[in-house]
Amino acid sequence: MSSVELASSISGALETREAEGRIRVLRALLARPVLRARTDGELFRLARRHSEALREWFDREAGWRLIVESDSVRLVPAYAPHGPTATAVAERHPARGRRGDPPFTRRRYVLLCLALAVLERSDPQISLGRLADDVVLAARQPGLEGIDFALSGRDERADLVAAIRLLLGHGVLVRVAGDEESYLAADGDALYDIDRRVLATMLSSAHGPGLVGAALGPAPAIDRIEAALHEPPPVYTEDEANRRLRHAVSRRLLCDPVVYYDELPEAERRYLVGQRVPLTRRLADATGLVPELRAEGIALVDPEDQLTDVRMPEQGTDGHATLLLAEQLATSGPTDVTALRKRVRRLAAEHAAYWRRTAREPGAENLLVAEALDRLVGLGLVRITGTGPDAVAHPLPALGRFAVTAPTITESRAR
Repeated sequence: MSSVELASSISGALETREAEGRIRVLRALLARPVLRARTDGELFRLARRHSEALREWFDREAGWRLIVESDSVRLVPAYAPHGPTATAVAERHPARGRRGDPPFTRRRYVLLCLALAVLERSDPQISLGRLADDVVLAARQPGLEGIDFALSGRDERADLVAAIRLLLGHGVLVRVAGDEESYLAADGDALYDIDRRVLATMLSSAHGPGLVGAALGPAPAIDRIEAALHEPPPVYTEDEANRRLRHAVSRRLLCDPVVYYDELPEAERRYLVGQRVPLTRRLADATGLVPELRAEGIALVDPEDQLTDVRMPEQGTDGHATLLLAEQLATSGPTDVTALRKRVRRLAAEHAAYWRRTAREPGAENLLVAEALDRLVGLGLVRITGTGPDAVAHPLPALGRFAVTAPTITESRAR
């Protein structure tokens, strides 16, 4: 090999390594929008190293900001779901204080917002007990009369601790001493440093709350507030309009498990249909996701199964039941919950040797069906209409991949 060929080979290997590094850190930011020097070591260093390329890519493709500090990198992925499937998916991906913790309730989200408001006015260090006292006082301000937080019982303290653990995971708070468990047990406390640079990036909206509040007037409905926070600014040129459409459809493709054409606004649908090949190619090249382009819509599939907190299939009784119900819905069409429960009772007897013993107990099918449908809705595969036993599960087009058809056998001809 000549020196020129050797240099070219080395250069190609370095370029491949750099590209792999960019993909790795971009995927990490999509899964977890804050990387910190203290806890994310190599990923943080990669993010800093490729910061310019990453900042340019996020801004160009999705209109998202990437904020790079000396000890943190924060992606601000502004996105408000629209359409029945996207909304149903978002409702089934609640925040959690830590992996495996119970999902956030409305109360926990309110506590999180109050905690952020308190931290914005706090000293550089704060104890958990002092933060709790200030949150109770903040909940008594005018306009919050319907909110009652005493944080006296363990369950109420657990709600605040869930919000604190979320802030610890994002790097807003850094634990200095103590722990949350002692606060839960009411026999101790915890002390935190506040990282104001990360705190300042927590709000993810197109407009500031002050501007929105002034425009909406007194006592607006929550849906009006949310819509106003994410209302895009007006456009004045064709290039701006196209850029707006590119950002809108790219955000959907990156945030939702599947995007159906018939749920898109007309302008977004036309843009995505016309640009689906180059658009999905750019997203796939940068993220390692694999685009599936169908007549009904598009999905970016993660072959490494890392960019979702809901997976299918899974092992065990729940996973097997979900797969079997998915197969039935994909082949039989809309089915009411009562019929699905009867089906699961039969399946529990049929697979008694493999399913857990409690699956054959009376009423166990109700929970199995509920959890399976919740998972399928959360993946954009099923839509539910109605409530209770009379509710109907409607298969969406992407569920067709779980349909099992009879094999076609062709006879070989003798030569």
